[in-house]
Amino acid sequence: MARILGILGGMGPAATVAFLDRLVTLTPAEHDEDHIRVLMDMNPQVPNRHRNPPGAAEALGRMATSLRDMGAQVLAMPCNTAHAHAAAIRAAGIPFIDMIERTATAAVQTGAQRVGILATPGGQDLYVAELDRQGRDAVVLDSGDRRAFLDTVFAVKRGDVGPGPRAEMRRLAAALVSEGAQVVIAGCTEVPLLLTAEDVTVPLVDSAEVLAMACIAACIPTSSYDQWRADSVI
Repeated sequence: MARILGILGGMGPAATVAFLDRLVTLTPAEHDEDHIRVLMDMNPQVPNRHRNPPGAAEALGRMATSLRDMGAQVLAMPCNTAHAHAAAIRAAGIPFIDMIERTATAAVQTGAQRVGILATPGGQDLYVAELDRQGRDAVVLDSGDRRAFLDTVFAVKRGDVGPGPRAEMRRLAAALVSEGAQVVIAGCTEVPLLLTAEDVTVPLVDSAEVLAMACIAACIPTSSYDQWRADSVI
C-alpha cells in the first residue's frame, strides 16, 4: 500500500499549488487510485520565516503534528526557507523529506564543483552549509542582486509572473553563471514559476521537482517506483 503524504503548504500558496501539480504529473499512474493520497495544511498564516523564527517553528510543529494525527505517514514541505525549522517538524515523529539535502545532492550528481544558488537569504544559508558538507563550492548573488531576487519573489507572491519578473529571474541566473556556477539550484519554490531549464545555459536543478520525485519514491511501493524509473529510461 502507498504511504499517505502530508504536506506543510502555503509558503507561498501559488508555489504550493504548483508543487501539487508537479506531484500529480510525475506520479506513475494509470488510474485515480494509483496516485498518492495527500493530506495538506495550506497555511499562509505561518509567521514570517525571517522576522519571527520562533513563531514559524511553533506553527510548523503544530502543522506536522496535526497532519500526523490525521494519518500522514511521510511529511514534505515545498518551502526551502522554512527548512530552517526542520527540527520542529521532525518532532512529530514521522519521516520528513529534507528538500535542501535532496536538492543539493541532485546538484552534486551533475558533476559540478561550483553550484549557483537562487534562494532567499535563509534558504541560501541552508544550501551553502549543505553544499559545504558535500564538498562543493557555492556561488551566491551579490548584495544588490539578493535584494532584486527577493523583489522578484515578492512579485510572484502578488500574482505577477509576467515578462518583467521572468526577465529578472533569467538575469539573476545568468549572473551566477558569469561568476562560475556550473549548475544552478532553483532554491525557492517561486523560481520555477518564472524560470525553466531552457532559460539557463547550465543545468537547472528545480528543488520543487526534486522534492516531488522524493515524495513519490517515499510513498509508492518500491517495486512500482523502480519499474516506473526503468520504463522512463527506456
